[in-house]
Amino acid sequence: MKRDTRLLHSGRCADDPRLVNPPVRRASTVLGESAQALYAPASGGHHYGRGGLSPNDELRAAIADLYGADHVALAPSGLASVVLALRAAIQGPGEALITDSVYKPVRRFCDEELPRLGVTPRYYDPRMGADIAGLITPATRLIALESPGSLTFEVQDIPAITAAAKAAGVPTVIDDTWSAGWLMNPLALGVDYAAQALTKYAGGHSDFLMGSVAASGEAANRLKSQETVNGLHVSPDDAFLCLRGLRTLPLRIERSGQAGLDLAVRLDAHPRVGRVLHPALPSSPDHALYARQFTAPAGCFAFTVAGASQAEGEAIAEACQLFAMGFSWGGFESLILPCDRQIIRTAVPWQADGALLRLSVGLEDVEDLWADLEAALGG
Repeated sequence: MKRDTRLLHSGRCADDPRLVNPPVRRASTVLGESAQALYAPASGGHHYGRGGLSPNDELRAAIADLYGADHVALAPSGLASVVLALRAAIQGPGEALITDSVYKPVRRFCDEELPRLGVTPRYYDPRMGADIAGLITPATRLIALESPGSLTFEVQDIPAITAAAKAAGVPTVIDDTWSAGWLMNPLALGVDYAAQALTKYAGGHSDFLMGSVAASGEAANRLKSQETVNGLHVSPDDAFLCLRGLRTLPLRIERSGQAGLDLAVRLDAHPRVGRVLHPALPSSPDHALYARQFTAPAGCFAFTVAGASQAEGEAIAEACQLFAMGFSWGGFESLILPCDRQIIRTAVPWQADGALLRLSVGLEDVEDLWADLEAALGG
């Protein structure tokens, strides 16, 4: 079956195929008929509610099918999913190579918590491909990617980086939220752990927080173990909402992506815009990499307002009416985010020709959205 069809039919209720959607089951205690059944339930069985019942099981199955993964862990937020993947990947003290474009809360974890595990973070140029082999040492325990970067949208050469990592026996982790596992499959490109914020495109309705990590082979075994020892749990109600959102993911991300690209082209020609940071634009320095790795664009990108200060950029964001200000993205509603306060770079200086604004394009009519941007930009 085609991917669209599989996404609609995977993760259905296993014990009652008549149900289109799985029932929401809430329980902490799961009884066993014997001590053996309690401590070692049959395959697919449960012995405690923390791991989730239904629809948690169905959500895991649907995401596993999306990635072709052996195991999917669920986490209470996107940040928690990336942290879980990092913890699963790291085996012993040493250093971790982290893309300099990493999501700011993940960067904070790397700076503050990795050293407690005996791991020193070392940031690298996100546009470094096969040359990352020159940074790998016997102490390297992990390479972390985020492609594209969630503020500055650099696309990484995933096959080149994972090839160098595998040659050195180093595990890789990626934040795959932009593609949602739909526009790209990082596991097929050699990544060991693919995390994403299900909060965003998978859910699509801005009404819950959740993350997932997909892995196969030995990485899946380490992921399952780490998920258990960290005591992670997501509610069945949120799992139900996420599974429902997944069913319409292809339609929503396609509309958002096409509208976003339309707006990116118009912004690229606007006299007040300095740069448009969208890898699907032919003018992007990452367009060739994007075209090789992604099947279509997502609706999240950024642009600079030429010569504008941080305060002027924030005033433009505040002037928008349809684009509301918010930190998330991937929902049905369009958002704008002034980004200058968030930019942190240590490996490669951030070169800006003006204030940086990020857009998450929702499902509104693209002409209405363009009118809103034009009015806010004053032209």
